[in-house]
Amino acid sequence: MPLGSGGVDEAGRGPLAGAVLAAVVVLAPGQLISGVRDSKQLSAARREALVERIQREALGFALGRADVAEIDRLNILQASLLAMERAVAGLSQPPAELLVDGNRAPRFAGFAGPVRCLVGGDRSSPAIAAASILAKVARDAEMIELDRSYPDYGFARHKGYPTAAHRAALMRLGPCPAHRHSYAPVRLAAGRGVHP
Repeated sequence: MPLGSGGVDEAGRGPLAGAVLAAVVVLAPGQLISGVRDSKQLSAARREALVERIQREALGFALGRADVAEIDRLNILQASLLAMERAVAGLSQPPAELLVDGNRAPRFAGFAGPVRCLVGGDRSSPAIAAASILAKVARDAEMIELDRSYPDYGFARHKGYPTAAHRAALMRLGPCPAHRHSYAPVRLAAGRGVHP
């Protein structure tokens, strides 16, 4: 019998590079995990420290992702929803309900329980807050790994977000394979630099 609520959130809609990741974390009714709140309110070190606690105390958790090619083919909203579907499909046992941060949710094929969208859910739902932390930490780790392949872009620092330094590197070097070519700043930089 399904137990608990599965909170679903994504990380990486705004960056110019890298995948979008989603996480689902299942918590028992009324369960709180000490220190867990919206990932945007926590330092990177604090988020990383909470990952093990979330994974240990949650009834279940899983990650899903949509890569750059899927983002460019589908658009970022549809790719985010796809990553969420993949996260939920990765659970070994479905929760009683799903709580999705934001105002749109995928269909979650094979999930028969109720699905509720909560705008600002990462601030109001402990399960969504925990999912936001797992998604953000996993995505940051992917961007640090990408930085090893493309060190001149500074992915380890800005995680692909359109900072001044990232935009300057993009205009100087042109886009690399990790960039989202469907995004206007990346299209503008196409044909420049060393990465065709």
